[in-house]
Amino acid sequence: MPIRIADNLPAINALRHENIFCISSSEADHQDIRPLRVLLLNLMPKKIETEVHLMRMLANSPLQMDVELMRINDRPSKNTPIEHMETFYKSFEQVKDQKYDGMIVTGAPLGQTPFEDVTFWEDMKTILDWTQTNVTSVMFLCWGVQAAMYHLYGVEKHVLPKKISGVYPHKLVKPLSPIVRGFDDIFDAPHSRYAEVRTQDVEAQPELEVISVSDTAGAYIFARKDGRQLFVTGHSEYEPLCLKDEYDRDIESGVAAAVPENYFPDDDPTKSPIVTWKSHGNLLFANWLNYYVYQLTPFNTEKIGSELDEIGIALT
Repeated sequence: MPIRIADNLPAINALRHENIFCISSSEADHQDIRPLRVLLLNLMPKKIETEVHLMRMLANSPLQMDVELMRINDRPSKNTPIEHMETFYKSFEQVKDQKYDGMIVTGAPLGQTPFEDVTFWEDMKTILDWTQTNVTSVMFLCWGVQAAMYHLYGVEKHVLPKKISGVYPHKLVKPLSPIVRGFDDIFDAPHSRYAEVRTQDVEAQPELEVISVSDTAGAYIFARKDGRQLFVTGHSEYEPLCLKDEYDRDIESGVAAAVPENYFPDDDPTKSPIVTWKSHGNLLFANWLNYYVYQLTPFNTEKIGSELDEIGIALT
């Protein structure tokens, strides 16, 4: 089944060029099916790039989805045309009375900034509270993980001595968790961040369980035991050149950036990176949509938030 995307969204052309099955909203309106509703809160500066990355991952599923885009507030985006934002993005006011089967909260380049100093922190807290009653399952990525853990669980983030940047091996702590069904015992994933949520702080939360860790990057995948919240501290959605582009931008801006680890052959930035993480990245998103969204959400979206605690699916 296809992913359903707003008419004329640039991501459509990129996905169709790769033979990924997607249809426009106007085409999907003629189909008699109840698609999953997935909301994407995009906090990244380069919003169009992030849209393509995440929709590419969501499209690798047999489930039909309506994907809606939301912005955190009305402040202009420095890296995205205002016409794009006004055409394709909704405000929280426009969605707050809606129910969604799934939601993705992206990262943001704010790892070194205290939460209370983030310009949109009050808006973020409101949205995080809202997800608990209006969304079946939320996937938090990178800074989104740190924000959710701080506001919802009171867990502090810790700024690192240096940026974690590279592709690292990970191991499974809970290999029978459905979110990692089909994963190898050891697998790679990219990370790019200045802060972390410490593994022991996650383990201290009785509602959460750590599923995958890295000796270098720490906790990578952890989740609420009922599947309603999934936390992914890395970037399995990254394309081959994402870490290279970040490294080049740091160098151009005068930041003393280290070469991303385990990324370039022989750690040589003049060589093309070799991708070792995409298969597990696709599996991660497919498992989330299947086990934590599709199998948990009620058919009647109005019941989202009122029946979730009664759903008897086994997630462990």
